[in-house]
Amino acid sequence: MAGLDLQILDSVSGVPAGDWDALLAHEPARATPFLRHAWLDALEQSGCAAPRTGWTARHLVFRREGRLVAAAPAWVRTDSDGDFGRDWSWAEAAGRARVPYYPKLVLGVPFTPVTGRRVLVAPGEDRMAAVRAAADAAREMCREDRIRSIHVLFPGAAEAEEWEAAGFARRLDFQYHWRNEGYRDFDAFLGRFPSKRRNAIRRERAAPARQGIAIRTVRGDELAARPAGWARDVFALHSASVDRMAWGRRFLDRAFYERALAAMPDALEVVEARREGRLVGMAFNVASAERLYGRYWGCVEDHPFLHFNVCLYHSVEECIRRGLAAFEGGAGGEHKLARGFEPAETWSAHVFLDARLDRPIRRHLQAELAERRLAVQRWREASPVLKARRAVGGP
Repeated sequence: MAGLDLQILDSVSGVPAGDWDALLAHEPARATPFLRHAWLDALEQSGCAAPRTGWTARHLVFRREGRLVAAAPAWVRTDSDGDFGRDWSWAEAAGRARVPYYPKLVLGVPFTPVTGRRVLVAPGEDRMAAVRAAADAAREMCREDRIRSIHVLFPGAAEAEEWEAAGFARRLDFQYHWRNEGYRDFDAFLGRFPSKRRNAIRRERAAPARQGIAIRTVRGDELAARPAGWARDVFALHSASVDRMAWGRRFLDRAFYERALAAMPDALEVVEARREGRLVGMAFNVASAERLYGRYWGCVEDHPFLHFNVCLYHSVEECIRRGLAAFEGGAGGEHKLARGFEPAETWSAHVFLDARLDRPIRRHLQAELAERRLAVQRWREASPVLKARRAVGGP
């Protein structure tokens, strides 16, 4: 990419929102709403992604003759909490070998294990050249600032290969995603399950009605009408659940929800569960034109199967009704397999500036890649949806 000028910014607010969002407007499905200026700005301005919480912005911004042509959100980290890079074992091994592991540079979105673009590139520009420019700029910055490594978290499969071509080592992981196979309704989806599992899901789905709980999705204009009120409710319910967990983390605060709901209600949804008019549970989702992303859940009353209905079944039914291609219910959760979610590959790319870490981790990732491909294949074979599909001669 000839004639580029590089800026390293400590806040996304250093780029006008319209200029930033123009980089993803031509491919919104690949970029995801989490790369929108409003989402990143809400993380920063609320203080959720800030130096005091272990996120120091070093966004890579490329211009040609003053025009923004590429950008990569990047953050210096002094730990791994909240980036979902799953590199704690690497850090521990480095510590045992007395090799410094932190600080590290992360390219991605804080607290968001969702696949999407990690380098945003203007239409008509050479993507591979932009990735190489970002890789070179990141390496140079790390050398100057004594940052030990670079981690590109949750790029798409094709972009992970681009980073590999730029000298990074790829890593394969997985999540559980629900995929829409053109179901006409929820019963058609259930038809893919064995009879025993199908009946169990029906019993779970019937629980809210017996408990006097009504579940619905709130979106768009209804959220925009009172963003502060919805922010208060979402934060209160999420906090109530997180605070009960020994491992719970309050990554987002009320100020984040207020800013995000006010700035981008078109891409946000709240699945609310009410009993006798009182809000007792919720899920906070993000939506693109093709996919639904489940992010956070919370409740103030415990009811059997409330979590499955609010966080999974209701949104699956919404995806069917709206013709969305997939529902990503978040990281983890093998319980999703039994409810029709399938293993989906996720990727990352890594490079260490210290050869004492780079060489052994590259060898490890090469061996791990083959092992995890086999693991994903085994999990796919265990999926009740896929097993039923094969039984009737499907693909």
